[in-house]
Amino acid sequence: MIDPAVALSRRLRAAVQDERVLAAIASVARDRFVPSGELGRAYENVALPISCGQTISQPIVVARMLELLELGPADRVLDIGTGSGYHAALLSRLTAEVWTIERHPELSAGAQTALSALGIDNVTCVVGDGCDGLPEGAPYDAINVAAATAGDLPGALQEQLALGGRIVAPIGTGRQHLVRIRRTDRGFEREELDPVRFVPLVREAGR
Repeated sequence: MIDPAVALSRRLRAAVQDERVLAAIASVARDRFVPSGELGRAYENVALPISCGQTISQPIVVARMLELLELGPADRVLDIGTGSGYHAALLSRLTAEVWTIERHPELSAGAQTALSALGIDNVTCVVGDGCDGLPEGAPYDAINVAAATAGDLPGALQEQLALGGRIVAPIGTGRQHLVRIRRTDRGFEREELDPVRFVPLVREAGR
């Protein structure tokens, strides 16, 4: 019987060309990151609810975000919105170091448990406000944002991007699109890409 993660990767091949991303999808057990009540749907190409009113994103969207980040094996990556930890697990297969920020301590702890159980040791889970990024680890070669802003990204995230670095984030309210921002020696270049649907990026109260 074919491994379900491998089968999922094969189904995504029609929409994703990056072989390293497809290999990462095939190597990570998505069922380790979904609630017990959703295990039967773990390898469907759908978003699933997790705790704290959040979701684990649709696999095709996760794969496209990884592809658009143009990741290299030596890259240092910041992941905003840890959620279940699945996105961070895939990033860990594609890059050297990952820092992932989550504002819900419960989710961060659950993600750390799942990552540790899989032997993933190049991901650092941080509880904090993703809008602030993580200055102590900057600059980053890539920043993945798994929550939507209504307009411009928080300036702190762009400031923490290395020259040549890429940010991929959902932007918009009623209609959201993935946006890729690239830092060049001329400033920031922005591309609007795939339509998506994400929970909002929330700044901590009183900030």
